[in-house]
Amino acid sequence: MKPSKNKSALKVQKGISQPDSINPDINQDLKHSSNRYSTDYYVQGILNGNRAILSQAITLSESTLDSDQELAQKIIETCLPYSGNSIRIGITGVPGVGKSTFIEALGYLLVDKYKKNLAVLAIDPSSARSKGSILGDKTRMEKLANHANAFIRPSPTGGSLGGVAQKTRENIILCETAGYNVIFVETVGVGQSETAVHSMVDFFLLLMLAGAGDELQGIKRGIMEMADALIINKADRGNYNKALLAKTLYANALHLFPNPPSKWEPKTTVCSSLQFTGLEEVWEMIMDYQQHTLNNGYFTQKRKEQNMLALNSSIEAKLQSRFFADISIQEMSKGLEKQVSEQIVSPFKAAEQLMKLFIENLKKD
Repeated sequence: MKPSKNKSALKVQKGISQPDSINPDINQDLKHSSNRYSTDYYVQGILNGNRAILSQAITLSESTLDSDQELAQKIIETCLPYSGNSIRIGITGVPGVGKSTFIEALGYLLVDKYKKNLAVLAIDPSSARSKGSILGDKTRMEKLANHANAFIRPSPTGGSLGGVAQKTRENIILCETAGYNVIFVETVGVGQSETAVHSMVDFFLLLMLAGAGDELQGIKRGIMEMADALIINKADRGNYNKALLAKTLYANALHLFPNPPSKWEPKTTVCSSLQFTGLEEVWEMIMDYQQHTLNNGYFTQKRKEQNMLALNSSIEAKLQSRFFADISIQEMSKGLEKQVSEQIVSPFKAAEQLMKLFIENLKKD
């Protein structure tokens, strides 16, 4: 029997329609002679809230091509005066805690009820083969992604330390220039990435589960000390009383930690992302923190300190990139790596030899 022309084993799911990436009628004056769009084209598009152009600019900032990086840095530098007018919120938690569901629920509350413009920078683990995002938060937050006031950008980690995309700070600047006054930065999970995210956000939110047998587990102390709020998620169905108990335990534990520089006492609360309960309390808590730190000057001071951290990390990244791109360094490394692995030469001695060669090459340049 011949297969029906109207049926197929393959079914295309209805997804989110994407706008054309580039307007074919765009003024040709906005292009370079090399047929690349100019800095003005991107900056004006971002300022006008064009999400397609914003996405293109973010793609440029994440590119490893020198030509893309040169243009991206010009765009970011031009956008700097228009940035900074947002509350930046880092969101983390163990895998399975419901980060994406929480972000969609809280995010939809902000864009729908509070009329906020929200950008979600979801840091995805990179595919080992393609280096691209493998979780695809746009597909996991379909309702929020379809809202006109929300912008969701999954970014691959690219294998960077702790699973944090190196370009997230720059992407925040671009999103703020586009008019997004609330920025969510979602991490891959609990790990080294939290320190990096904490250094680029104003408010750090830790999601926890109740009844998992690890309410006061010491391994989480370092992360709990960074948290400005600790939210017990999934406080629904038969789990509500357990969530309240966990809230009390965590609140007691937080009192044992030294006072943070912000002079803000970290808060705990419960919520259900599925039942949309407790989310307004979470947002009010964030607003209280912002007002508290604006009043005592910590908010502004922290932003300045973060800019200096970004400067230092950028210098380290540039030096490392240039170091390993040096052909003579690559050639010497091959022999030294074998000697180090066989304990003929110490790692410290090998590093010293490579650095001497690198410095000599710099002097020749």
